[in-house]
Amino acid sequence: MRILQLHSNFIEYKPIKKEAKIAEECEKTEHRLEELVVLFTSVEEKDDEASARKAVKEVKSSLEKLKVNRLLIYPYAHLSSNLAKPFDALKVIKEMERSAKRLNIETYRTPFGWNKQFSISIKGHPLAEQFRVISSSEVKTEEIVSEALEAEKKLKSSWFIMQTDGKLIQLEAFDFTKHITLEKFARYETAKVRAVQQVPPHVILMKKLEIADYEPGSDQGNFRWYPKGSLIKSLLEDFVTQKVIEYGAMEVETPIMYDFQHPSLASYLDRFPARQYTIKSGDKEFFLRFSACFGQFLMVHDAQFSYRQLPLKIYELTKYSFRREKSGELVGLRRLRAFTMPDCHSLCADLDQAKKEFVTRFELCMKTLEEGLELDKKDYELAIRFTKEFFEENEEFIISLVKIFDKPVLVEMWENRFFYFILKWEFNFIDNLDKGSALSTDQIDIENAKRYNITYIDEKGEKQHPLILHCSPSGAIERCVYAMLEKAYRDQQMGRVPILPLWLSPTQIRVIPVSDKFIKDVEKIADEIEEHKIRVDIDDRPITVQKKVREAEMEWISYILMFGQREIDSETIPIRDRKTRKIRKMKIQELVKEINDQTRNKPFKPLNLPKFLSKRPRFSTYIST
Repeated sequence: MRILQLHSNFIEYKPIKKEAKIAEECEKTEHRLEELVVLFTSVEEKDDEASARKAVKEVKSSLEKLKVNRLLIYPYAHLSSNLAKPFDALKVIKEMERSAKRLNIETYRTPFGWNKQFSISIKGHPLAEQFRVISSSEVKTEEIVSEALEAEKKLKSSWFIMQTDGKLIQLEAFDFTKHITLEKFARYETAKVRAVQQVPPHVILMKKLEIADYEPGSDQGNFRWYPKGSLIKSLLEDFVTQKVIEYGAMEVETPIMYDFQHPSLASYLDRFPARQYTIKSGDKEFFLRFSACFGQFLMVHDAQFSYRQLPLKIYELTKYSFRREKSGELVGLRRLRAFTMPDCHSLCADLDQAKKEFVTRFELCMKTLEEGLELDKKDYELAIRFTKEFFEENEEFIISLVKIFDKPVLVEMWENRFFYFILKWEFNFIDNLDKGSALSTDQIDIENAKRYNITYIDEKGEKQHPLILHCSPSGAIERCVYAMLEKAYRDQQMGRVPILPLWLSPTQIRVIPVSDKFIKDVEKIADEIEEHKIRVDIDDRPITVQKKVREAEMEWISYILMFGQREIDSETIPIRDRKTRKIRKMKIQELVKEINDQTRNKPFKPLNLPKFLSKRPRFSTYIST
């Protein structure tokens, strides 16, 4: 990189004509800046973002000596004959701009890809004109971090507990005696330490139950899902989607990768606290999405709608979303780099409509966790985060959410807003290592409608920008499985039987013939049960009945049915009921009705493994003890 640095009295410039295909959009108006340093910058072939950051650090030292804090970055191809491709050059120039702003330098930049006319007046002292060469070989690679992530480190928060009567109590003054889990959650959130030092219980369970495992052939935080896990995951996906469609959202599908240089997307990236995966294709660089926001916002930008269609609800189940979480924070299904995120946005006309919709979605999320994951309010805690200004103007509304939740909640209050939202809440599951993980969440976004130029026609026929609500009714599907397994482990530690919700159990009934001569009878029974949308399998392996029962228990099979001559001669069959820990004598029709009653209104998928256990491979290398 070659830079001509000029300490200037003033510079005047005006874009005249586009010179490159990727020239940025701008107005052909004249600009004037005074008392500044101008950087005429040529980006060369091997330059990258690290070169940009090094250049800005050098310039920062020079600015301090010159006692000036205003900077203009002026892309200028005439300082080198070894120029980078336009796309790469623009990326480096933009990183220079970001880096300078992070260092609190008042920074401006002329539009890239234009022929410009300019006039400049240079100071008359020895340091006014300097030439810099930044060698890419001298630069160490650094991770590109969004402005939101940087801001998160410096963000100052005040922490409180809000009681159901609306009283706000300083964290240190609250009596946690009857709220042990809330205390664990508050301690975890305020410490902001996400790394895990030991293996959480759900990791052992996901392997033991042949649900999922790490994929050594991929990047960390990308998982393989075995048939049982794939079934559980897809059922959860169908359930959440069903709930959101019932709520009134329109389901769509959008791409998983987006152009770094798209003007709306580039600015949004720096407003979201996540690290990206990047992909290069030809002369362009793309990032893998970390939510469905990008595609949905671009879609509604092109849509035509009026106040009559608001709130407008749009939904996608993202397979997958990607975030390059820090490796020390990656463990099991709690925090991944590739995950399935149900993402529902609602466009609202104003804050009153947004608040009404917010309450509807709050209740939808509670029902989703309760009906789908069988988690009730004692299994998770609520965090509400907002700016001080929003609280002062909307205190009663926030209290109304706490009253619906009917438990004290953790409050984080920001003095100033940095993120694109003014209000956010999450339901957080606290696991057996006392780590918190967000499940359901919603936000009131006041920026992105303008950023993406999303508009609706109001009652007067004029264009207006809506507010946007961002909701995931369940959180990442993988994290739902994590929460259920961690809860099952906790139940086991408390003397209760660990079990999955019946509708999610890969095998709901296992039939065990007491000898091979009953296999045909058992198959007939299994076929009859299957007709009622129940997953049933048969243990026909050449091992003892006792071992078959023991292994069925270890697989958390809800109902175990043993069948022999006595059962042929009787109308009732002895059934081991895992939930009640009892052997119950029932007719097949009674068992079918009981299962159908418990799984009513839930999605169903047939068994995705061979019906006979003798035909199944063993996927997991986990050896149980």
